[in-house]
Amino acid sequence: MSGKRSTFLISALAFGFAFLYVPILLVIIYSFNEGKLVTVWSGFSTKWYVSLFNNDGMIDAAWNSLRIGVMSATLALALGTPAGLVMSRFGRFKGRTLFSGMIAAPLVMPEVITGLSLLLLFVTLEQIVGWPAGRGISTITIAHSTFCAAYVAVVVQSRLSGMDISVEEAAMDLGAKPGKIFFVITLPMILPALLAGWLLSFTLSLDDLVIASFVAGPGSTTLPMKVFSSVRLGVSPEINALATLIILAVSILIVIASIMILRSERMRNRTANASDI
Repeated sequence: MSGKRSTFLISALAFGFAFLYVPILLVIIYSFNEGKLVTVWSGFSTKWYVSLFNNDGMIDAAWNSLRIGVMSATLALALGTPAGLVMSRFGRFKGRTLFSGMIAAPLVMPEVITGLSLLLLFVTLEQIVGWPAGRGISTITIAHSTFCAAYVAVVVQSRLSGMDISVEEAAMDLGAKPGKIFFVITLPMILPALLAGWLLSFTLSLDDLVIASFVAGPGSTTLPMKVFSSVRLGVSPEINALATLIILAVSILIVIASIMILRSERMRNRTANASDI
């Protein structure tokens, strides 16, 4: 009975991984296709990578997305970390339900509604205070930060909720101030969550199409917008080459993040074992 169960679980796992990763593998394979038709293999070639790097519009859109992603993730981290800290450490306070609802709202709000509301906000601000003077990189960054901060807050809150608070209480008993406790004790312990929140925010910003379409302006086309406009005219093998490069970059980031998180967990375990001794 246990053998049949193991076989079923392994088969289900293999099917799940195949369902997720075989399409990605096909994209990588067909990025080296010599022919222009993306569904017909015509031989091995790297010419589409050369064509991609000669496509100034695609390169500019990629740089815009990277800049927006880094700025949005950093700003979301700065906004979401205090929110997660408040939700985890301040217990029950007046307005907590409203505050938690405001944090959760961007997670469930349709992107069309979010994009339209932000567009109306920017237009109203421009009419009243003269800022922003037109839509562009800055408006996309602010828009992405609004919903990415909610994801960071949830990640940080879950990490803080599972953390042993006795270490912070011991530091307070020894006379440490709250600011020093946060930067010396709490921050290193939640560093994996901060890194995960930043990477999640960067990925969401890099992938967003709907919200960016509402708040973008001339000269601020992002990579998803450029790819979407290109796909409507027919899928080009350059898209496969671009997707392969993005997969490679994301894989490298995941490996680096996993190594950093693993090292942080090992250091924390060593510290805990030393304190027990």
